[in-house]
Amino acid sequence: MSGGSPAPDGDAQRPPHVPFVDRHDPGLPPEEAARRFYEVMRRRRTVRAFSERPVSRATIEQIVRAASTAPSGANKQPWRFVCVSDPALKRRIRLAAEEEERAFYAERANAEWLADLGPLGTDADKAFLEVAPWLVVVFKLMRRDDGGQVYYPAESVGLACGLLLAAAHHAGLATLTHTPSPMAFLSRVLGRPAHERPFLLVPIGYAADDCEVPAAALLRKPLDEIMVVHEPPPADAD
Repeated sequence: MSGGSPAPDGDAQRPPHVPFVDRHDPGLPPEEAARRFYEVMRRRRTVRAFSERPVSRATIEQIVRAASTAPSGANKQPWRFVCVSDPALKRRIRLAAEEEERAFYAERANAEWLADLGPLGTDADKAFLEVAPWLVVVFKLMRRDDGGQVYYPAESVGLACGLLLAAAHHAGLATLTHTPSPMAFLSRVLGRPAHERPFLLVPIGYAADDCEVPAAALLRKPLDEIMVVHEPPPADAD
């Protein structure tokens, strides 16, 4: 994520640069490497039935490390990943989330929204918040810890969350993106400072052996609905 172009080579004001030598080489043609990655990611599912099988802290640390490689505005990395495995704290989060969710389903969501949620079978019961071994609460920093500015925080944190989900899936784990609205209770329960705003709540763990997912959640738009390509016209044949 860039805010401008670097100064031309030879410009005395150009900041220090280092050679780009630590490059990833998949050892495959790019088309095949991309296809294999897709084959992994197409199996990702949002689940609401987690196993109590433990997940190590070291695993969560590596997943967060992967998320932290995301690009960010001016490289300010405006994110905080609060990782919770304490059962008492998970219960407090569940109770507070369910309170907000009951209000959402009863008062806040309009008829169209509720109709769109119908095929997914969601409701105010969030038992998974206690069953999943880890809850990762992602906070968006509205300023740096030292008071300095951040740039494009929503875009930056959104990119990091995408990598978080991909890393968890790559590790064989399941996730759910939970966005109770409003989410201010997460700041209170977790004791976070005012310059951190709750962005996403992600339970992480193994899917339960008897886990089922809504059939509607398997639907994906075809490529021709989501991708627009502009290529040069073919060269005239001789």
